[in-house]
Amino acid sequence: MATLISTNPAKDYQKLGSVKVSTLSEIKKKVALANQAKKAWKELGAAKRAQILKSLYKAFKKHYAEMALLTTREMGRPISETLGDQAWDMSYFGQFLSEGPKYLQDEVTHQDKKGIHKIVYEPYGTTALIVPWNFPFANWLWGVIPTLVAGNVVVFKHSEECPLMGKLIDKIMAEAKLPKGIFSQVYGDGKVGEMLANQPVDLIWFTGSSAVGKKLFAISGQKFIKSVMELGGSNPAVVFDDVKVDEIVDGLLWGRFANCGQVCDCIKRLLVHEKVAKELVGRLKEKLEKLVIGDPEDKKTQIGSLVAKRQVDLLKDQVTDAVKKGAKVITGGKEPQNLKGAYYLPTLLTNIKPNMRVWQEEVFGPVLPMMAFKTEAEAVKLANETIYGLGAKVYSKDLKRARRVASKIQAGCIDINQGNHWLSCNPFGGYKASGMGREHGRIGFQELTQVKVVAEEK
Repeated sequence: MATLISTNPAKDYQKLGSVKVSTLSEIKKKVALANQAKKAWKELGAAKRAQILKSLYKAFKKHYAEMALLTTREMGRPISETLGDQAWDMSYFGQFLSEGPKYLQDEVTHQDKKGIHKIVYEPYGTTALIVPWNFPFANWLWGVIPTLVAGNVVVFKHSEECPLMGKLIDKIMAEAKLPKGIFSQVYGDGKVGEMLANQPVDLIWFTGSSAVGKKLFAISGQKFIKSVMELGGSNPAVVFDDVKVDEIVDGLLWGRFANCGQVCDCIKRLLVHEKVAKELVGRLKEKLEKLVIGDPEDKKTQIGSLVAKRQVDLLKDQVTDAVKKGAKVITGGKEPQNLKGAYYLPTLLTNIKPNMRVWQEEVFGPVLPMMAFKTEAEAVKLANETIYGLGAKVYSKDLKRARRVASKIQAGCIDINQGNHWLSCNPFGGYKASGMGREHGRIGFQELTQVKVVAEEK
């Protein structure tokens, strides 16, 4: 039987453990079990489902430190970042359980002496739910918990890059003693995900690359079922000339380099007015070169490794392409000499042209390409010159201008100055190749349901 080998990308790919890849027979059995369980789970109602899932919240809280350390070891993320993120994730968990049932309550659309009309939100049924590796706990949480609260049941597949986290999730789920069949997990790479999507499921929920999303969307189209997808991004940050550089430089730094730049909804293209470009480049260079790069299990480390060698290889190819076409490496642009594993130095590139891969493609690592602009119209044009439309940032003291630019950028979530859209009440998702549908908030929960109108008269 085939196995997935989990390695530590920050420790020269030392083996951490292995997991058996799910067979087609096992996948079919788990989907069959989910289909048997979906009717009873639906009929409990959202409030009762959320109450049952509170035991799961407690179980995950108990394994807080274990999850953080395993995340750091499987994907190289600094432990300080991982611990901070998990605290934030647990707050989302609690809010999903408390707010979800409210979002799914029946809504009265019309009422008179003769009767009442209501919208009723009903689950689709069995969900094939597939997530990536970059936030091993959060990606599971954002997909699974709202889907279960909404009344769907889940057959889940985590990324092949973090199979041990998948096993730990299974262990914690078993401790919570949930109703049989409402959650199960399969293990493997994209082939296993494709086999899962081709089973008799009612909904496909996916977070990952746009390329894989298109393949899964084709499957959902053939099956004529709903799909919800959060895909890639190449977010622009637009910086106007009226800003104070020292007030925004830290936000730009961590808006790009948190999680070693392996975030779908982070800054990936920096657009700066020519009047402040030189100053901002200097301040970013200074701060990037002071970052502590090294062992992610050390709490002093600020930049760990990427998740795998293939990510480093792709990043090197993208940067090499940019340099050959005239880009200037301000800092970084190579692997560190003193570290063994999937490391790449935080990198700032200038003299960027639109034909460079770092501008055209999603760059999933610690590389930030910067381009200067002269006018507001030019900034908007450059911001929208991408197949993606997940998010964006706009920095300006002139709020009228910032709002005007935000209205013209083709993206699903836009932050102005220090604004932060990451609240569980806000729907999350993108335009264009960045996906379809939304997660979180009222819209995100209702996205996971079918809308039924019940018109009742006496």
